Parts: sequence; structure tokens; C-alpha cells
Amino acid sequence: MNSIWSQTCEIKERRPLSENIRTDVAVIGAGMAGVLIASALQEAGRSVIVLEANRIASGQTRNTTAKITSQHGLIYQKLTKSIGEERARQYAMANEAAITEYRRMITERGIDCDFEEQCAYVYGGDIDALKAEAACAEKLGLGASFTPDAALPFPVAGAVRFARQAQFHPLKFLQAVSEPLTIYEKTPVKTVTEHELITDRGTVTSEHIVFAAHYPFVNFPGLYFARMHQERSYVLALENAASADGMWFFAEGEENQYSFRRWGELLLLGGGGHRCGENSAGGKYDALRRQAQAWFPDSREAAHWSAQDCITADGVPYIGGYAASRPSWHVATGFQKWGMTTSMVAAMLLRDRICGKLNPYAEVFDPGRFTGETISGVADEGVHAVKGLARRMFKVPEEQAAEIAPGHGGIVMLDGEKVGVCKDEDGTLYSVDIRCPHLGCQLEWNPDERSWDCPCHGSRFDKYGALISGPAQTDAGTRE
Repeated sequence: MNSIWSQTCEIKERRPLSENIRTDVAVIGAGMAGVLIASALQEAGRSVIVLEANRIASGQTRNTTAKITSQHGLIYQKLTKSIGEERARQYAMANEAAITEYRRMITERGIDCDFEEQCAYVYGGDIDALKAEAACAEKLGLGASFTPDAALPFPVAGAVRFARQAQFHPLKFLQAVSEPLTIYEKTPVKTVTEHELITDRGTVTSEHIVFAAHYPFVNFPGLYFARMHQERSYVLALENAASADGMWFFAEGEENQYSFRRWGELLLLGGGGHRCGENSAGGKYDALRRQAQAWFPDSREAAHWSAQDCITADGVPYIGGYAASRPSWHVATGFQKWGMTTSMVAAMLLRDRICGKLNPYAEVFDPGRFTGETISGVADEGVHAVKGLARRMFKVPEEQAAEIAPGHGGIVMLDGEKVGVCKDEDGTLYSVDIRCPHLGCQLEWNPDERSWDCPCHGSRFDKYGALISGPAQTDAGTRE
């Protein structure tokens, strides 16, 4: 089902690329990050074009819960310990600067996007951890404080309150910001050289190239596939649910891992997160519905949808140079679950980088960093990749097509090979090559989204094998 944002805002179509062109900066991806980066650079006087494989905001931007906040869970104690107080402060102040920049753009351009200031909260059951987080965040310069009051439908010890945060309608905002930009839709990039983007519709030659398509699809150099994984989460939009002022997010490790925010008369209830490709049992939406009925028995479901996030090992996005061997390439990825705020951070950092200006927050986001957490994360992602390959090569399928329930999928043997098979409610079977075309890991069926998902790097495909999202660039092969 489409998100409430997609249901209430339709961005006009743009024509595909139809010729070879030159520009100062070429941006890959027309989601929030790509559009904001392009807008910032155009405002700075650079000529910019954006290439989008599908439609503007057709990826993760339309599925966000649309919070603009420096409250990112219990992160500031962790960052202070792992990367030091100065870099933790850079992270905090960069996100606060992003909130300020959203306010400036919306005010100066008169953008009607349901922007409203709200407090953001991270709640939990460990009062000592919450108080320590509040003190740490305050020391870093954030307007944070502990509060024992939590307007939630279940008891908690309290929450850390961040003042002067915000929420908005992301597509209404993006519609306005994208209007003056040169964006080519239905123009997937096939190959990238040092200064060229090659598509089936023409070639773009550019002094600078920005990868802003959620997950970088060029594996070498950069090795981003070895430094990130992707996670999915699920959302219900509820009518007639009790009010929940502010934006609420859970502390990591809490039993109640739910997020809340209001949009108009609707309450957005989020939860059910898992690593992409690890939801074979399904039931994420049903679990949210059971909680909604328990907490808000008079509520009604208006919409449901899911989102996907790139997760880095140390909890900090990669924004900056793509790789030392490609000085003209730049990247913005690994936004965790905070893509709206971090998209603006990326716009400010990459604008300054490309324009030759020093940005005081650039160091902490440097993609070339290698901390202990980064090295550990590379090893962990490698283990998952090996498991994904091993499943494809060695695991014996447990189900055959006749045993697959309607609405579900599984792995079967066909002519001595493993094949992915899913079954519609009417019994119609669809089969795909179970190897992800990105790097060959075994796809797994996600019954909640009726999709084939890669547990290694997060590529997703529909029941026909058609690509939904990368880093894969091609469809999964189909089988008769």
C-alpha cells in the first residue's frame, strides 16, 4: 500500500534524458538527498543535473515517517565513547544545522509542507541510561533534558526530550524544491567512469559526480557493500487513535520498540524492524495491528507501508569523497533511520566540498574513516555475505511448490537447481532465479511485502523478479 505522503501529493513527471550533455555536477538519485544536494549546489552557482532511474521520490523518501531531528535514539553517549567528544559534537551540530536550514528554506520560499515544530523524545525503561544520555547531549550543545513524563500507551521510566525539532510532509516539500531543478526521470545510470554517467538514453559528462541513490551501486572502489547493511521497518497510519504530542522513538534494546508521531488526524505507529532478507515468517503488519487494537481499540487503519534504511557499523552516515582513487566522485549514504535530517546534512557538506569550502562538520562523516567499529562492522557484513552465498549453494530446500501456502514463497528444486517460488492467493505460481544479481547471495521471501529480498546488501525484487530497489541494477532472472 502507498504511504499517506504518496496518497496526498503527486509530483509532476519529468522527461527522460534524450541526448549527451555536459554539466558541472551530476547527481544520481532524485530522492530527498539528491534533490537537496542539487538545490544547494544550484543555489551556489553550479550547473547541476539529476538522473533518476524511476520517478522523483519513488524510493525511500516517500516511505519515511518524516521527522527532522537531531534525536537519533541513545546515540550521543555511544558516539562520545567510540569517536570522541569533538566528533560527537560535530555530528550533533550538523543535524541541528540541518533543522535550521529546513526552517530557512521553508520560510524564505514559502513552502506549504505541513511543517511544524515538535519535541522529539527517545523513551525507555532504564532511567539511569536516559538521564546520562540527556546530560551527554546537553554537554554537546543540544537542547536536551530528561523528563519522567511520557505520553505513551504503556509505562516507561521516562524519556530524553529534544526541544525545537520538526516534522513535515516530505513530498510536498520535495515538490517545491525540485521544481526549478533539471531532473531526468526514467534514466537509470548503467556505468560510471571518472567523469561520465552512461545511460541507455545518453551520456552525461560532469566535473563532479554525486552518488545519492540510497545505496551506492558501484562496488569498487569504495567497498560500501562491505560496510553497510539494510533494515526494514513498518508503519500503520491510524484514524481515531489517541493523541501523541511530539515524536517518539524507542531506546535500543527496549521491549517496546515502537515509534509514534501525528500527522493531522492520523497517528503513525511504527515498528517491526529487521535486517532486510530476514523476515521469512512475516506478520510484521499483523503484530502492529494487534498493538494498535490493544492500545487504541476504537482506531481504524487508514494506510500501511514499509521503509528501508542503510545502516553503517559505527552509527554515522558516509558523506564526502566516494574513494581516494576517485577525487571527482562524492557520496551520501548510510543515513540509518534519520534520512530526512541527514539528507540536509549531506546537501550542506557536499555543497561546501564541491565548492572548495571548509565545513566544520565534515570530519565525522568522512567515508574514508576506519574506526574499531568500522572494522568490526566490515567483518560482520562479510559473515552475512558468506551466509547468503552458503544458503544458495548448500542449503537443502524444505518446501516444494505444492506445499507453499497462498501469499507465501519459498525455495524449491527445479531441474536440479534452487528456484524461488511464490504463490498468489488464487494459486498462481511465480518463479525467479534465487541468486541476487548484485553479488550472488540467495534471495529470501518477505511475505509482508510480497517481495524477494537480499539479506546481504538489501536489494529487493517483486514476484516477477523485477528490481524494486538496489544496489542491484538489473532484474532477477525468471524461470518457467
